[in-house]
Amino acid sequence: MAIRNIVRDGDPVLRKKSRTVEKVDQRVLTLLDDMKETMYNADGVGLAAPQVGILKRIIIIDVGDGLIELINPEIVEVKGEQIEAEGCLSVPGVTGDVKRPKWVRVRGIDRYGNMIEMEGKDLLARAFCHEIDHLDGILFTDKVIK
Repeated sequence: MAIRNIVRDGDPVLRKKSRTVEKVDQRVLTLLDDMKETMYNADGVGLAAPQVGILKRIIIIDVGDGLIELINPEIVEVKGEQIEAEGCLSVPGVTGDVKRPKWVRVRGIDRYGNMIEMEGKDLLARAFCHEIDHLDGILFTDKVIK
């Protein structure tokens, strides 16, 4: 495992759409491990592959309940809304209020190639939305309520 550099706002990679992962191979597993080490080292709660310069649809999240790794994640259902402050490892020192769903159901592939579905509410729902936005070139600053 290795700590990777976190790409900062202004780098064009953060504005590009990530590619679907076609197969879970050793390169993907290494990326997941490196992302985990990088996120924990930076004291973050989530990290998307574009934030380490890799345009693949991979996210990791840990809001305090254990590590979640998702490959090709997609939001399949949302309910409610919440408005809370967000920040981002790629936009250090900046926070802003963003409206997100209160609850989400996401689908993706785990590190073993299995299709999984998960539910998240409150902070976890926010983290799923925030990290999946990164895969489409969207930063939380694009959604800050003025």
